[in-house]
Order: sequence, then C-alpha cells, then structure tokens
Amino acid sequence: MKWFFYVLLGLAICGGWVWFMQSGHKEAEMLEERATAYESGSAEEMDQVASLREQAESIRSQKGLSGILLAFLTAGLVGVIFVVDVLPAIAHRFTHAVYDSAEMVEEDVMHDARAKMAQGDWEGAIGAFRDAAAAEPMNRLPYVEIAKIQREQLGDPAGATATLRQAIEGQEWEESDAAFLMFRLAEVYQDDLSDQTSAVSILQQVIEQFPETRHSANARTRLHDWGVV
Repeated sequence: MKWFFYVLLGLAICGGWVWFMQSGHKEAEMLEERATAYESGSAEEMDQVASLREQAESIRSQKGLSGILLAFLTAGLVGVIFVVDVLPAIAHRFTHAVYDSAEMVEEDVMHDARAKMAQGDWEGAIGAFRDAAAAEPMNRLPYVEIAKIQREQLGDPAGATATLRQAIEGQEWEESDAAFLMFRLAEVYQDDLSDQTSAVSILQQVIEQFPETRHSANARTRLHDWGVV
C-alpha cells in the first residue's frame, strides 16, 4: 500500500512537471506571436498584442505558482522515501556490517548448548557450554549459563559456585567481566546457600580489586542492603 501511494504521487508529480514544461512552450509561442503582431503595427494586430500579453502573463503567473508547488511536492516525496525507507535500510546494513561478525561467533560456539537447553538436556547443555568456553576462553557467557543451569535446573548451587570460581580464577578477565562473575558468585552464596559470610567476602574483594569504580559502588550498595555496611 505504501509503494502504491508513492507510485501514485510520483505519477501525479511527473504529470505536473510535464504540464509545467508545456506551459513554458506555450508562453514562448505567445510571446513570438505577440512580437510578430507588434511588428505589423495595425490596430487589429495591436489589440491582439494586448490579448497575447495578458495570456502570457497569466500563464507565467500560473507556471510560477505551479513550479513552486511541484518543487515542494518533489522534495517532500524524495524526503519521505529517504527517511522512511532508504535511511533505515542504510542503518540496518551498517549495523549488520559492524556487529554481524561478533554475533555469528557467539551463535556458532553456543548453538549446540542452546539446542540442548531447549530439549531439556541439562547435562548435555553443560557439556556443550564447556566446549564453548574452551573455544572462547574470554567469553563469560558459557560460565554464567552453566552456573544458571546448576542453580535453577539441577538444584546444585555448590556446583554453581565451583563453576564461577573456576571461571574467575582461570582467566585474566576484563574489569567488567570479572566484576560480573564475582557478583553472580556472591548471589549464589547469599540466595542459595545462605552463606552471607562468603557473599560479603566476595563483595569486599570487588571493592578492593576495583576501587573508585561503579563496581565497587554497586558492591557497597549491596552490602548496605544486607545491613553489613
């Protein structure tokens, strides 16, 4: 429906431009007739000169208004098509050019694990996530997903703490990744194992390891909520 409207409006604008050009030709013909009549000098011809002049001025006035209107309509149609259709397509293509490669890597290494999760094969999913972690050692997501399965599906919070500790201690993580994993570990201790002492210890490590950062501020907030600070 949208493209039908574009085509219909485009045809109307094209028709308007055709009329505009024909008006220009007609005006030129009238001016030529006027010049010929003026050269003859007869009274009858002079009356014709006046009539032709009025007609030419009328056409010129109509053509000027029509030209302005057609210019606005043409610019409007082009602008609408560019904003509604062309610009989003360019942005979509640019976004995929920048991000597709990274997304494809994640999808490739974790595809089997996701499939096994969908089937309810939790042990198989854990094994597939471990393979994904081995393929991408600096990707925190496989470890997080393994711990989540252990906590929520297998009822094994101790296994989840072991997974998260293995992840934290086994790699030189970026600051945000290390803090994220440590917060998840603290949550397991606090929420699943009721071991607030260990949870507090983990958050204090975050404060010491990442001072003057949002991570330490979040850790202080969490400790305050627990009534520790």
